Amino acid sequence: MTASAASEPMPAAFLGHGSPMNAIEANRYTAAWKAFGQAVPRPRAILVVSAHWFVNATAVTVMPRPRTIHDFYGFPQELFDVQYPAPGLPELLEEVSEAVKPTWVGADADSWGLDHGTWSVLVHAFPRADIPVVQISIDAGKPLDYHFELGTKLAALRHAGVLIVGSGNVVHNLRDLDWDRPDSGFAWAERFDDSVRLVMRDDPAGSLRLQSHRDFVLAVPTPDHFIPLLYLSGLAAASGESTDVLIDGYTYGAISMTAYTLGVTCPGAADGAGAAAALPQGVPPDATNL
Repeated sequence: MTASAASEPMPAAFLGHGSPMNAIEANRYTAAWKAFGQAVPRPRAILVVSAHWFVNATAVTVMPRPRTIHDFYGFPQELFDVQYPAPGLPELLEEVSEAVKPTWVGADADSWGLDHGTWSVLVHAFPRADIPVVQISIDAGKPLDYHFELGTKLAALRHAGVLIVGSGNVVHNLRDLDWDRPDSGFAWAERFDDSVRLVMRDDPAGSLRLQSHRDFVLAVPTPDHFIPLLYLSGLAAASGESTDVLIDGYTYGAISMTAYTLGVTCPGAADGAGAAAALPQGVPPDATNL
């Protein structure tokens, strides 16, 4: 990575993280995440909006050494052994609070850390774990437009060397997974994913209209994995930019692995091979905290 230039806004991304097993496997999605990490200027810090910190407040981690959280069940010990010892950056709270005011932002000094939505992608994008990482929670009690607007306000941080990354899945329906489709999507999943792609390419500010899509209820039965995408669309709308597809594809019919970038070209992003990591057998997917 090259040193960041103060005059240029830091890129941003939304990464479809899928199974936590992607952290310890190599496939075309992990190759794309690696290509993204190699392409961006070196950030001063990474601010992550993860689907898995879904609480009733907007808060920022402020611990100097955030712990690696293994917030899932039924996976092999090898995955629980993964550590991502990136430092935190407590002072980023003040910058986030200033950017999004009058929205109140809490300080989390001890309850959270880095969950698998964050470290499962960063172990590939930034494997040295030497860049400060901060998470910002998703307020579960707020409507979708709140999160889009928060994304537009966070755009100021891109000019302060902060790489903003959303981590979730555009399509995420664990009740409808099909074990016979390890590398393909249902028709309804593809329709919704295609519509999202058009919006993110042509009109990121129109992302909130996706709530009226005929397949929205199937594709987004719960909002947690979709909301991180709204932060990227808000960032894009604030700067008048469109986003690019980093990688796309599906797993088990009902999960989209599509990822988007903003403000960066990622050579080699399509060079990887192999389906997304498998899910654990014998554990109901909706009981794994995927």
